[in-house]
Amino acid sequence: MSVPARLRRPRWALAALGATAGLTAAAVGLLPASAQAAALPTPDHVVVVVLENHSYSQIIGSSSAPYINNTLKSGGANLSSSYGITHPSQPNYLALFSGSTQGITDDSCYIPQFSSAANLGSELIGAGLTWGSYNEGLPSQGSTVCTKSSTKYARKHNPWFAFSNVPLNTAYTFTQFPTDYTTLPKVSFVVPNLCNDMHDCSVSTGDTWVQNNLGAYATWAKTHNSLLVLTFDEDNGSSSNHIATVVYGQHVIVGGSSSTTYNHYNVLRTLEDLSGLTTHAGNAATASDITGIWN
Repeated sequence: MSVPARLRRPRWALAALGATAGLTAAAVGLLPASAQAAALPTPDHVVVVVLENHSYSQIIGSSSAPYINNTLKSGGANLSSSYGITHPSQPNYLALFSGSTQGITDDSCYIPQFSSAANLGSELIGAGLTWGSYNEGLPSQGSTVCTKSSTKYARKHNPWFAFSNVPLNTAYTFTQFPTDYTTLPKVSFVVPNLCNDMHDCSVSTGDTWVQNNLGAYATWAKTHNSLLVLTFDEDNGSSSNHIATVVYGQHVIVGGSSSTTYNHYNVLRTLEDLSGLTTHAGNAATASDITGIWN
């Protein structure tokens, strides 16, 4: 039913009414979305790559990591106060994926799918979105083997196997990483093997692997509403778990940075909110989003 003319208010009057009530013009819907407070983007695809056991200062500014520094950091945004949760590796991966270490305190090979706790994968699937992991050296899709020496694979770096609410077939081999990036899941994790993640091999080895295997995706992401997040599980024990975390892609400020202190729970919360999820796993529920790097 139309509103009688004598009861209609002009837009300027609505703005005045909003101001009187302590509301901004944006709150009463008078400003376009672009003029309102900046929010997280809504990327089509996010790929997270996790590297191993190096402190922030061993990566950022290092001549051994030219791709990470000269392309991803310079062309994206650097989180200069990013931290792991604990030591050793395995509980950090669980924290990043589920907002909790799930009681795991070491790198021992646990019984697969021992937990039904909420996690990034289960939340995405529950919301009708897609999830996947790409695991270098994994013998076959969905395999729960603990290690494979010939391919330098280690399940301790693949936390999705801990959860009964994440289908095993969403754990792909890295050879299944698509060349048509439009077919990637909404969110996916990439975990290199024990050499290429810098655990057993050099910083330059890992840097070159990221460039050779994810460089084309990173370039594509810049113009296809997508993101690449590069982070580490933990430091080398020398720097209070201070690690490198870099975000690259469309909607990221070029050369941006944030000195706000963040950890794996903040990264998880941000991944959830970038995906439009309304649920948050574990400690991500009380963590803040990563801000100050979005254009």
